[in-house]
Amino acid sequence: MSLPPPVTHPKMPSAQTAAAECVSDEALQHLRTYKYSSVDKSFISRYILKHYWNGFVELLPLWLAPNLVTLLGFFFIIGNVVVLELYIPDLVGPAPSWVYFSFAFGLWMYSTMDNVDGKQARRTGTSSPLGELFDHGIDSLNCTLASLLEVAAVGYGTGRLGAFTALVPVLPMFFSTWETYHTHTLYLGYFNGPTEGLILACTIMCLSGFYGPQIWSTPLVAFFPSQQELLGNITFRDLWVPIILVTFFVAHLPACIINVARARRAQNLPFAPVLKEWTPLIVFVVCSVAWLGSPYSFILKDNHLVLFCVTMSLVFGRMTTKIILAHLTHQPFPYWTVMLVPMIGGALLVNHPYFTITGTTIGPISAQTELYYLWGYLAFASIVYGRWAHLVITSICKFLGINCLTIPSKPKNEKVARPLGTPNGFEKGRQD
Repeated sequence: MSLPPPVTHPKMPSAQTAAAECVSDEALQHLRTYKYSSVDKSFISRYILKHYWNGFVELLPLWLAPNLVTLLGFFFIIGNVVVLELYIPDLVGPAPSWVYFSFAFGLWMYSTMDNVDGKQARRTGTSSPLGELFDHGIDSLNCTLASLLEVAAVGYGTGRLGAFTALVPVLPMFFSTWETYHTHTLYLGYFNGPTEGLILACTIMCLSGFYGPQIWSTPLVAFFPSQQELLGNITFRDLWVPIILVTFFVAHLPACIINVARARRAQNLPFAPVLKEWTPLIVFVVCSVAWLGSPYSFILKDNHLVLFCVTMSLVFGRMTTKIILAHLTHQPFPYWTVMLVPMIGGALLVNHPYFTITGTTIGPISAQTELYYLWGYLAFASIVYGRWAHLVITSICKFLGINCLTIPSKPKNEKVARPLGTPNGFEKGRQD
């Protein structure tokens, strides 16, 4: 008599899906031996903010799960984006002063929660690799959203400068994630985004609250009259793009490449093949430039940059979080995500007049068609990202026997909290 087929839990992924998404039993086995590693050289975080974070985490109740701490921090940014849409929909302003101060407060609270979630995990004895995935996954989603707040704070609007400011943070985030995948260590330099960069952003927002966003378009000579010949009519706005590009290409990217090259050399592996792993970022950047920079696109002209950035936050979030998951489970580098397909389609759609055969009647798409396409893209990205996140989180929680957003109750005679200095082999960190 033949045996009945095995019963498969309806929520469990198929073998093919599990393998493709790095959540097969073979891949998840690596989570049991995973050790978090980071290097933070920032003097501010080590000697000043460290004491603030240690004090703040003591204010959190022990029943608050560390991943919920991370999520609460992200809700501050979501709230800021809602306020932005209500009071500065054109990203120019000016808005009431409290709006800019709320941006600074929300960003600061996001950073605080992002830095104390690992400490909360140690306090409650609930550290796990899921914490790093959850933490850095939220950081990936936050890249373009938090940058939108800065665009509004300096009044750059929905032009190309505003789009550049909102989207450029994906570059350091991707390369830090790529670096961590190969070195198994998160490196934060003496001047890094999560610390000094965030303090600078909060300062800019506070200054906009005090003086208004127009301060950033005021000639610098108004503040330094003795430097008339040197400064001329240069404004902070004029210096913004060069500052960002120099910071990235001089201070960030070379360090990432050097660290990955050293890691590959230590394993007697060639470096050149890993350059192919830049493919998803190249596709993301090229399509963003081709789409928003096209003379046939209405996204920036009709003030839809916020909608575009919200959509891209999901696309980029999926892209980098897949790399983080592959790192945690020791799986091959993920070169692709289906969420890039509509992005390529959008870039081709608004640029199709360049490819139209002479004599045909096909012309540029209308603003309404492009807007419908972008809304459809957001819906697609939300569904794909949501289903994937649910699959990954439930698979890891089931495998490790843990909860994502709650702390299981324990017997009264079992000690729950741990001192902050107690090592447990894993602590969630921060992402550049």
